[in-house]
Amino acid sequence: MTGETICTVHKDHRRDKDENILGSYEGTANATVTSTGRFLTNRTNRAKKTFNHNSKLVKQHNNANSSSNTTVVDDNKNPIVLTPSILDFPVHECVYNGDVRRLSSLIRTQDITQKDVHGNTPLHLAVMLGHKECAHLLLAHNAPVKVKNAQGWSPLAEAISYGDRQMITALLRKLKQQSRESVEDKRPRLLKALRELGDFYLEVHWDFQSWVPLLSRILPSDACKIYKQGINIRLDTTLIDFSDMKCQRGDLSFIFNGDAPPAQAFVVLDNEQRVFQRIHHEESEMETEEEVDILMGSDIYSATLSTKSITFSRSQIGWLFREDKTERVGSFLADFYMVSGLVLESRKRREHLTEEDILRNKAIMESLSKGGNLTEQNFEPMRRPSLSAPEPSSLSWEEYISAEHGKAPHLGRELVCKESKKNFKATVAMSQEFPLAIESLLNVLEVIAPFKHFSKLREFVQMKLPPGFPVKLDIPVFPTITATVTFQEFRYDEFEESIFAIPVDYKEDPNRFPDL
Repeated sequence: MTGETICTVHKDHRRDKDENILGSYEGTANATVTSTGRFLTNRTNRAKKTFNHNSKLVKQHNNANSSSNTTVVDDNKNPIVLTPSILDFPVHECVYNGDVRRLSSLIRTQDITQKDVHGNTPLHLAVMLGHKECAHLLLAHNAPVKVKNAQGWSPLAEAISYGDRQMITALLRKLKQQSRESVEDKRPRLLKALRELGDFYLEVHWDFQSWVPLLSRILPSDACKIYKQGINIRLDTTLIDFSDMKCQRGDLSFIFNGDAPPAQAFVVLDNEQRVFQRIHHEESEMETEEEVDILMGSDIYSATLSTKSITFSRSQIGWLFREDKTERVGSFLADFYMVSGLVLESRKRREHLTEEDILRNKAIMESLSKGGNLTEQNFEPMRRPSLSAPEPSSLSWEEYISAEHGKAPHLGRELVCKESKKNFKATVAMSQEFPLAIESLLNVLEVIAPFKHFSKLREFVQMKLPPGFPVKLDIPVFPTITATVTFQEFRYDEFEESIFAIPVDYKEDPNRFPDL
């Protein structure tokens, strides 16, 4: 079942004077919050709230004044703090009003990662309102760029919509810096887990399917071979790049060398071209500018795999006498389950694009879906200037912060958004005989996460699955594409150290895989 809606939202969304402060907190949020009263201007009455017991609420008590804060955890696993005074977001307030001087004094003592009642961080607000000085000050203090608001948008996505090239560039650089720092923060834990894990060979089969007839003809299958020895991992694959409209095949090896310095630990080998590229390298000025051009000329896309209503039930076989389905997958006996309630929610924005951009992108996608490539389209990103700034918002801070939950006022350029939902029914086979634990698999998948389809697999197996190891499972990769993943073979083994090294005759090409 699929559903698709087109929405256009004006920035001057005003709350009716009789609306409740707190309505339903919808979208990607995982909590429902209700209010017993209307908006009262007297601060002493703002704390009179009643919260639904079904909400994910965490009470934090302040011993100094016996008041309490309430934290709502959204689907992105980020806390949204609701204080007794719902307007008490000092950093957000000064950013909203463009008060750089006050922000400078608050930024060292206040939490700049905090979300307001609409799921926005101070950086979100600075970007959406075009308050560049505030945004650069927040970035200088390492405000998170990847975090998403209640609508599923990051500050970078909002910057692309606003269209200020300098701001997009600053956010992109900070995002890449924070991604590298995140990898380094995880490195000691990851290396420890790999050392404790035995050396093994694992073969994983991928089969992609789609209900779109033309697309189903070009979808790939792949047999990935994973070698793990000590703190080194090698992945051999034939699938170089994969998106919802194109795939790129080749002979590829991904190597993680845990003993190497961080800047040299991740390497991809193109065994056909006999070249290699290091991952997480520092991009050149030209590479960054080209990426900004692509972002400014493409749809802004957000996808969320919602598991709020997910259920597992045993698959049945037989006509007259029904019984639970148990079969061998490879050499492993597995119990089969039906997975229901899995929803892929996707949103696509294009208010920053011209008609020419939209037609051009459509032509490129049509060519790729028929097996073409970018070179046939003479696709070269042109250097794009900043867009004209949208009209400033006329909403006051009080009107913004007191708007109903789930109906946050839109700030910035008038929104042009297409939303769709697709329900997936899938199958998962769980084996108690498989020698590897899910936690160990997650550590391996964390290393090879730069590959989009493995990243999707990692997201799926992080769910609370039935007992055992998922030796075969269906996962949604894109709205039109699912993949059947089968763990075909596993054995403990030892390997030559040379397979974890770059061959001496390979040459470095830092631009071979631009998406990694």
